[in-house]
Amino acid sequence: MDIRELKKLLDAFDKSSANIMEFENEEFRIYLDKTRTVTEVPSQPQPQPQSQAPQQTPVLTQQVEAKVECEVEGEIISSPMVGTFYQAPSPDSPPYVKVGDKIKKGQTLCIIEAMKIMNELEAEFDCEILEVLVEDGEPVEFDTPLFRVKRV
Repeated sequence: MDIRELKKLLDAFDKSSANIMEFENEEFRIYLDKTRTVTEVPSQPQPQPQSQAPQQTPVLTQQVEAKVECEVEGEIISSPMVGTFYQAPSPDSPPYVKVGDKIKKGQTLCIIEAMKIMNELEAEFDCEILEVLVEDGEPVEFDTPLFRVKRV
């Protein structure tokens, strides 16, 4: 799981009405509890027996989320609408932009399809693409981060 996925998971949990969430895969295990105030993050992954009570698992709070945000440079270009993100005008075409491209104000960054209408998202300022944060064909919501950029 990369930082983007972890941030999405934390954002989803923060916005939900749930007080407890647990996620586990081959690499690690996360137990989130809004009712607890203790922050405990182990420096080394430690195997945990399956019979262990949830209260003994590490608790991640918004302090960890704030640390993740501090490590990321650049500005975020977010989706102005709900729809489907497309990097290119057609499946056979090259993407409008890729990492490392220098973009001019007004240049098309992507297409967001909403209700069968293809809406081109244009750059509001000159910038360099540092990261594309969404996969081609992925549904996006209002304010979903699409690109991380650096003004030039």
